[in-house]
Amino acid sequence: MKPEPASDAPPATSASGAASPYTALDHLATMVAIVQPDGSCLFANAAFEHVLGLSRRSVLRGSLFDSFIDAQLLRDTVAAVVRNDYATSRLEAQLKRPSSNHGDSLPVHVIVNQMERSNAVIVELVELEQQTRQDREERALDQAQANKELIRNLAHEIKNPLGGIRGAAQLLEMEVESRALTEYTQVIIQEADRLQALVDRLLAPHRKARVVSDVNIHEVCERVRSLILAEFPRGLSVERDYDISIPDFRGDREQLIQAVLNIAHNAAQALSERIAVGDARITLRTRIARQVTLGKQRYRLALDLHIEDNGPGVPESIRDRIFYPLVSGRDGGSGLGLTLAQTFVQQHQGMIECESVPGKTDFKIVIPLP
Repeated sequence: MKPEPASDAPPATSASGAASPYTALDHLATMVAIVQPDGSCLFANAAFEHVLGLSRRSVLRGSLFDSFIDAQLLRDTVAAVVRNDYATSRLEAQLKRPSSNHGDSLPVHVIVNQMERSNAVIVELVELEQQTRQDREERALDQAQANKELIRNLAHEIKNPLGGIRGAAQLLEMEVESRALTEYTQVIIQEADRLQALVDRLLAPHRKARVVSDVNIHEVCERVRSLILAEFPRGLSVERDYDISIPDFRGDREQLIQAVLNIAHNAAQALSERIAVGDARITLRTRIARQVTLGKQRYRLALDLHIEDNGPGVPESIRDRIFYPLVSGRDGGSGLGLTLAQTFVQQHQGMIECESVPGKTDFKIVIPLP
């Protein structure tokens, strides 16, 4: 278990170490920095720190221009605003992400504004995908609610006739004397039982009352890790990358274990070829996210839990539908694991996102923290 530094941001300071007059900017969800003409940062807010994956002190020690793939246009724009050629300017740029293992960049819209009686400028960075992501989250919440209503109504409609079918088959079995006909009635009974079990799984999240208590997310992860390794003892490593400063929060421990287990179990099954080779890997990573919007509500802190694997990736044909009921990328899969995981996480006011390419699939669970 790799310890991480305390994740609560330190009090905002200037590059000189003195208390900063810009601390109110820490409450913004967008990235904001106060920058001098040479690119040195006088201040960077918490969102900037979180997106880059660097500590505030590291950001202040470097040059803002070094955080961009091609910074020449930004250099020229900052210089022009400082010269008062214009009061504000906008441009598109690619922000480096040092915390990314794959050297990914982040497309951003950059807004450079003058500061009154100062040689510095305010640089605001807005993720181009931010609005798209928020729209996607809202659609996912609406879709999940519609799915729950559909599942509940459909399950009840199926459940009532199933009892009658099974009962009739049992009565018929008592009347017939032919062994061949008895086999047919057994098929009817067994299939009715199978459908009954499926209906029970569909209704399970809506039947069982939540048991709310203090939850330590790392206890949840450790329980899931032990269950996965018990089922897949060879060829699979389940790595930990924990931020041990994450506080406990109120929630249903068993629901969260089931949600994380469903995702991790899907990952392990998708890793069958790599398990055979012996290099299959699942990583459980926890971090703290700041200034997070979930379901149109803003939270100062949130849990960022990643379940990442090095498998073949989610098939592109179902990538946009993996949280829908009965959609599965695996032969014989029920297509309920991710649906139930999403339901349990949403009952904690959270959400699940998935990013998948061949060689890396990352499920991210975000849950508000106190």
